[in-house]
Amino acid sequence: MLQFMEASTTDQWWATWKAFQDKLVNKLIDPALWGSFLLGLIQIALILVIGKITVKIAKKMLHHFMIERENNPLKLDTRRTRTVGKLLENFVNYAVNFIMILMILNQFGVNLGPVLAGAGVVGLAIGFGAQSLVKDVITGFFIIFEDQFAVGDVIQTGSYKGTVQEIGLRVTRLKSWTGEVHIIPNGTISQVTNFSINNSLAVIDVAIDYEADLDKAKQVLDETIKAYYENSLNMVKPPEVLGVQSLGTTEVTLRITAECKPNTQASVSRQLYAEIKKAFETKGVNAHPRGAGA
Repeated sequence: MLQFMEASTTDQWWATWKAFQDKLVNKLIDPALWGSFLLGLIQIALILVIGKITVKIAKKMLHHFMIERENNPLKLDTRRTRTVGKLLENFVNYAVNFIMILMILNQFGVNLGPVLAGAGVVGLAIGFGAQSLVKDVITGFFIIFEDQFAVGDVIQTGSYKGTVQEIGLRVTRLKSWTGEVHIIPNGTISQVTNFSINNSLAVIDVAIDYEADLDKAKQVLDETIKAYYENSLNMVKPPEVLGVQSLGTTEVTLRITAECKPNTQASVSRQLYAEIKKAFETKGVNAHPRGAGA
């Protein structure tokens, strides 16, 4: 009797397994299933392609719009235009990617209503838990709104100095003159020095011997800097020989100032030092061997 019951149970399990196999095979060879699967893949591929095309078209439209604003005869602020353009590009990219994810989830049969409601709750929880992230985003908007700095400006914040490459929703990217890229959370930017808003001032100190002819040295300096100004693209005003800056034990220091375009003072100073050295050698003015610096 026991053997009969065991055999009957085995037959039932085997029959159930056989029925499951038949059902699975019938499902797999069902053309409607594969048609629906292929249609879903095609739709997902189309969503991805359309999303990428949308991002590219939107970026081109924004780029074209920003160029028109820069060429506008009203002379709008190009610094802010470039910065807002970068920010809008980031926003478009995030928005399109988010919509694509929702559409792909919909293709898998996911009900978007609860997903969006859950996303709202999660967003609220993140808002309380990730306060630094919210601070970064809010600070980024105020940086642009108040025009503290813009893309292309040379700034210093804390110990970091460089050219602003991008102002994002969360971080700002700075590229130093030696090539390093600093990624700084917007919320940590508490103080900024902007070197690109106003013209810069090149200060050149030239030391000559005590025995040198002071009037001749000033005349040579005046002629040299005026000749350099005529061919300079970075100076905005004629440079000026201010006169004697200091008296040392063995040298007299003369000071020259030159107003330049933003962030060009270092280049102008180096070129003027070279021109002054050549002029002193030609005119016979004895420069002090210790040299000078500003």
